[in-house]
Amino acid sequence: MRLSRYFLPLLKETPSEAQIVSHRLMLRAGMLRQEAAGIYAWLPLGLKVLRKIEQIVREEMNRAGAVELLMPTLQLADLWRESGRYDDYGAEMLRIKDRHEREMLYGPTNEEMVTEIFRASVKSYKDLPQNLYQIQWKFRDEQRPRFGVMRGREFLMKDSYSFDLDEAGARRTYNQMFAAYLRIYDRMGLRAIPMRAETGPIGGDLSHEFIILADTGESAVYCDRRVLDLPIPGEDIDYSSDLSGIMRDWTSLYAATEDVHDAARYESEVAEGDRLEARGIEVGQLFYFGDKYSKPMKAVVTGPDGVDRPAQMGSYGVGVSRLLGAIIEASHDDNGIIWPDSVAPFGAAIINLRPGDAAVDEACGKAYAALTKAGFDPLLDDTDGRVGAKFAAMDLIGSPWQLIVGPKGLADGVVELKRRATGERQTLSLDAALAAIGA
Repeated sequence: MRLSRYFLPLLKETPSEAQIVSHRLMLRAGMLRQEAAGIYAWLPLGLKVLRKIEQIVREEMNRAGAVELLMPTLQLADLWRESGRYDDYGAEMLRIKDRHEREMLYGPTNEEMVTEIFRASVKSYKDLPQNLYQIQWKFRDEQRPRFGVMRGREFLMKDSYSFDLDEAGARRTYNQMFAAYLRIYDRMGLRAIPMRAETGPIGGDLSHEFIILADTGESAVYCDRRVLDLPIPGEDIDYSSDLSGIMRDWTSLYAATEDVHDAARYESEVAEGDRLEARGIEVGQLFYFGDKYSKPMKAVVTGPDGVDRPAQMGSYGVGVSRLLGAIIEASHDDNGIIWPDSVAPFGAAIINLRPGDAAVDEACGKAYAALTKAGFDPLLDDTDGRVGAKFAAMDLIGSPWQLIVGPKGLADGVVELKRRATGERQTLSLDAALAAIGA
């Protein structure tokens, strides 16, 4: 993409409403624009990152055996009355009436709807297990939306729902999702710690939140710092195998959010030197809730003994849009965002220091073609802006590599290559610079 043809409305000044780093940098980098309280338009740069995060989530869910579908954002109130949640959910639910006076709602979550889909189609244990997921926009009418995408009213979420015959099967599925989540966040350059958590309005008696440690986190967390050194499951993980060992390794060390923190247990189980008390950002949560929805909604399956029983269910959420904020909170400096390679909007930026100079334009064109062919989706700054402003803009948007091409360097047969994460600069031939990037 040539910057001269791209829509990138950078801001020089930080808007007054932005209180945390991620919100400030997303607005300044032209990633989004607020349209109403807690509701944002995703501009091209932000959307590119959103789609890359979404794809990582999709790939790992598919590998773990989940199947993608897409449910409507609007749901009938009667479904929620079947489960008993319609009147209990609270003011965060946006309730709507259509022209025929049918009561509807903008879905904050989809347990009821997916249970209705399941019960209409699955009747026998032979069709189990099932794990259905979607990546879909949700709406929760937060009383005080703040911190940009970290606590907005409209947000993109991956939500999946599992159905098993019995508790043992449901816990196997829970373990699969637990391992998949570790991989999802690791691929985004994040260290997410699974912590025991409250189940809230979703219900159930088993839940883990995946927490990113950050000073701007919403709540206090307490953990054994040795959890930071535990290994992440590799690409060769076999999701059909017994994954209870992974679950056991990660949950044997103390880690809890403040809602379920047990100070006495924490002090007895964790050596003083290993105690870590910090703030955390929730980026995902797992729930096992048994027959909380399947029983009242009569989602039953016939077992091998011929007896009908409610399916055992779980649900598993990933805050896809929230992850952009979490990544920025975890990876930035005074100059802007430092994207991990896996989610960067552009894998490399080519900075043309003198557009119109034939030799510089030719070198930039060669680099652009090579990086495009290698899959780096480069951004070529071919604008007539000041050199300092060009450098500042590329630091702000956080491209992992910056290839700087100017007439003086080319006269000596070299270009400059900068690694955004470390600030390291190298003077190399163009071919050597492209090889260093990986093109």
